[in-house]
Amino acid sequence: MRKRKGFTLIELLVVIAIIAVLLAILIPSLGKARERVKDTSCKSNLKNVGLAVLMYLDAYDRRLPPANSANQLLWYDSAGNRYTPTNAPGSAYWGVYYWEYLKDTKIFGCPSLQRVPEGLIYTYGGQDPAKLIQNAGFGLNYHERARGRNTMTIYRQDEFLFCSDHAEPRPDGGTSDCFHNNDVKGAMNLTSYRQGGSRYFSYRQIFRHNIRYADAHRTGGRSNILWLDGHVTHLEETTGDNVPLRWYTGDKPRR
Repeated sequence: MRKRKGFTLIELLVVIAIIAVLLAILIPSLGKARERVKDTSCKSNLKNVGLAVLMYLDAYDRRLPPANSANQLLWYDSAGNRYTPTNAPGSAYWGVYYWEYLKDTKIFGCPSLQRVPEGLIYTYGGQDPAKLIQNAGFGLNYHERARGRNTMTIYRQDEFLFCSDHAEPRPDGGTSDCFHNNDVKGAMNLTSYRQGGSRYFSYRQIFRHNIRYADAHRTGGRSNILWLDGHVTHLEETTGDNVPLRWYTGDKPRR
């Protein structure tokens, strides 16, 4: 009679070990590939927002909206009625000013925003903040020099930060929530989000692309930025020394 051939226990263990090694190599690569896709999608959404902004400016004499009554996340009221620039409460999202030119709130979402930044996204009468953030993932430059500004008075539109994929819907323009450090070399930006700040738990939601470190206060990642002329770039994690204040003010550089 012929003997039936099969794998020995040692052979099976060797095969399992090889598979484990291959998985250990492939899984991180797959994770990085998924993040690259998310990053690309985020940049694409920002570019589409940029197109809407340019169309808005053409229709409104090149003047940015003040957006002073829209600094949170809502597109609709509790009855399902869409907010407009004329009836937007403080809980509305600044994107309502540009809806007519996109008509798709998902364009304002960033797929890398994984969780709800506690303390930045509020409760809205039963609406799920985790779902709301999917349509409100970008933070508007709300520096006092940017509010209602005629863009023709901005020094360089390709160096004026319109919005970024920030954890906060509408950063007010100070060093507490913006990338600049007020042009003070060695000073710190984003102070509210850093260790000891009131929003420290959301720091990793700012430089959230291409994250390399697990440290709660350091990601090694980057943020995506939409500039007023419509182009999109990324900003590597920084303390602000390489981010001039004029990116937020639109003013001419000092000599």
